[in-house]
Amino acid sequence: MQKARIRLSGTDFQQVEMVCERIREIAERTGVNLAGPIPLPTKRMIVPIRKSPDGEGTATWDRWQMRVHKRLIDLDADERALRQLMRIQVPKGIGIEIVLEN
Repeated sequence: MQKARIRLSGTDFQQVEMVCERIREIAERTGVNLAGPIPLPTKRMIVPIRKSPDGEGTATWDRWQMRVHKRLIDLDADERALRQLMRIQVPKGIGIEIVLEN
C-alpha cells in the first residue's frame, strides 16, 4: 500500500499542532494507519540589529529571531483519507507538503 508523507512547517507552534490534530482526526475517522507527528529540529534564524541608527554612541544591539517549527507525519494513502486531507483549512503561515511513496 502507498504511504503519504506529510511535512508541515510554520512559525506559529500552536497552528502547526492544530493542523497535526486535524490530520490525526481524519486518520481515526477513516481507520488508516498514522505514524507521527514526529517533531523535526526547529530552525532558528537570528538577526542582530544595531539599535543606534547613526552609528554614534554605545554599540547596543537588538537580537531578533524567527523560529520555524516542523513536523513529519506518515499516513496510509487511502483515497477517502486523502480527499479529506485535501479539504483541511490550512492557516496562512503554515506550509504543507504531501508526497506519495511506495
